[in-house]
Parts: sequence; C-alpha cells; structure tokens
Amino acid sequence: MSTVDEALLRSLVPGVLGILVRRGADFAAAEDAVQDALVEAVRAWPAAPPRDPKAWLVTVAWRRFLDATRAGAARRRREELLDRVSAPGPAPSTDDTLQVYFRCAHPLLTPSSAVALTLRAVGGLTTRQIAQAYLVPEATMAQRISRAKRTVSGVRFDQPGDVATVLRVLYLVFNEGYSGDVDLAVEALRLTRQLAGIINHPEVSGLLALMLLHHARRATRTAPDGSLVPLAEQDRARWDSAAITEGVRVLQAALARDQLGEYQVQAAIAALHADARTVEETDWVQVVEWYDELVRLTDSPVVLLNRAVAVGEADGARAGLAALAGLDASLPRHTAVAAYLHERDGDTATAARLYAEAAHRATTLAERDHLARQAARLHARG
Repeated sequence: MSTVDEALLRSLVPGVLGILVRRGADFAAAEDAVQDALVEAVRAWPAAPPRDPKAWLVTVAWRRFLDATRAGAARRRREELLDRVSAPGPAPSTDDTLQVYFRCAHPLLTPSSAVALTLRAVGGLTTRQIAQAYLVPEATMAQRISRAKRTVSGVRFDQPGDVATVLRVLYLVFNEGYSGDVDLAVEALRLTRQLAGIINHPEVSGLLALMLLHHARRATRTAPDGSLVPLAEQDRARWDSAAITEGVRVLQAALARDQLGEYQVQAAIAALHADARTVEETDWVQVVEWYDELVRLTDSPVVLLNRAVAVGEADGARAGLAALAGLDASLPRHTAVAAYLHERDGDTATAARLYAEAAHRATTLAERDHLARQAARLHARG
C-alpha cells in the first residue's frame, strides 16, 4: 500500500479553496470543506491514488460543502449547482492561490489571526497542529481561526491584495521557528517558495532569499543543551552551503530589478554574513551601508539598534556606543547591545552589570541563560 504524498496534498490546498470560493461558496464553509477533503484523502489515497489529485480534492470538498448547506434555505440552489459542477473531471486551470494568500493576510485581521488562518487555509495544517506550534489549547486556536474566517468571509474575492501584508505574515510564521510536530520555519519557507512561483515580485524573492540564508545557519544556532550560540561562535563549516547558494542567487536576481525593498536589504545583510569564512572577515562597512538603506526604507528603531552593533564592528566600540546613545533604552535587546559594546570597549564592570540587567529583562529562557552566563563570565574575570 502506498502512502500519501503530504507535501503534494498541502500544496494543492489554496488552489482547491480558491475554486470553491469562486464557485460561490462562503470562505469559512469552503475552508471547512477543504479540511474534510484532506482527511478523506489521507484515508482513501493510499489504497486508490487519484489520477488528478487536485480534481479529486475539488470534487470531494465541493460535495462536503453542499452536504453541509443542504439543510439551509439555499438547499434548492445548491442542488442545482451540484448537478452542474460536481461531476469528476479535470480541475479548472485558473489558479486562485494568490487570492487565497491575500484573503488570509487581510488588513482587517490581527497578525496572530492572519498567521493562524494562513497556516490552515494556505498551509493545510490542522487546528491541532497550529495550536501545538503556538503552545495554546486547541479550543483557543479553533476560536481564533473561526473568528478570522468570519472576518474575511465578506471580503470581495476580486479585490487586489496587499503583497506587503502577505509577506509580513509569512515572516511572522518563519520567526516562530519550531514547536510541536510542525516546523514553522520550514512551512514558511515552503509557502514563500510557492508564492514566488505564482507572483513575479522582487520583495517576494527578497523574503525567500532572506529565509534561505537564515535557515542555512539554523543547525548551528543552539548547542546540544539548547543554549544559544552567537553568530561569532557558530561553526560556519556546518552552515547549509546549498541553501546559501540558492539564497544568494535568488537575491541577486531580485536586486537586478532595481526595485529595492526591506526584505531584499535584510537578505543582502544576511548574505554578507554567509559570505565570510570567519566573523573577522565580515565586510562590516558594507553591512553598515545596507543598514543605512534599511533605515531609509523602514525608519525602524530595531533596525537602528542592529545598525549600532554593525557600526561598533566597523568603526570601533566607541562609535557603536555613540550610535546607540540616541535610541530609546526601553527597546528590546538595547541593554544587551550596550553590554556587548561596553565589553568591546574594555569596560567589563559596566558590561557585566548590563548583561545581568539584560538577563532579567529577557523574554525567553534561552536568551536569559545566555545573558546570565555572559555576566557571570565577566564577574569571574573581574
């Protein structure tokens, strides 16, 4: 008995959902029907693989939708539609995948709701899998997804979508990393690659390149005991060279279009780190120049904070501290950056105090432990 190709199954989800909505199905009901069809596919396909998987999913999902709505006032109209369109056959060639992306990342949704809906309606994940990934009860995630589906159900499907919003949602998914039985970084990479295949947009390519370059370093970011490993201490021989090569290639093609955006700039910075065989060989002057571009595009305090680190590497710790001086001290990681730059400047007493303060403010256990170890190391030295 063969097994179900889960990657193929999930890649078909947004296209199938788009077909049902274009036929007139309410988005929320259509999404439920597609989920039912996925469950049926997992059960039936090993014994009888379909010749046209997408058409099979469309047929089963549409019938599930009709079964669910027959009891309502629209029974007669739905049964007429069934006679016209539910017979098995090739799936329509029109691809509504992009519209499904736009709907799931609609500006009316909160970021957390947009992420959850994207993972379910575009990614094909179950509510249980999404709940596990975000470490919340399944009932809580089900309510979040239901509210999101109700919110976007009335949105016209032919309205142009906002690519920037879609990219922000995918970037949020990527940054969640791994939890439970779902690797969200891998899922975000898959969805961004899918998006790049259906829309020719330099920032989509920029985000794909950024994900590839960051993901290439993933295996070296933590030690076997789960502790954080800073970039300067990572074993660069273990970085994924194939992912780096692909990321650089995708980035170069995007930059050649001369339509610079923030994801392309972030990818360019990541590429400079990936290109250096050691941290000492990093072209920090270019890194600062790219951060200057990123400041121009985003005017983000977090970008300015990261720029201060790069300035400290390029022009010395005093210059980095000067760049840091004008920033809000309440920014996340501000104290940790100040500690690092003071240590680079030789002021270990101040650095030790700031590392301890940063550890107290840390939002994750791994970050807290790392900063506490830095403080203890300097205290022991002093």
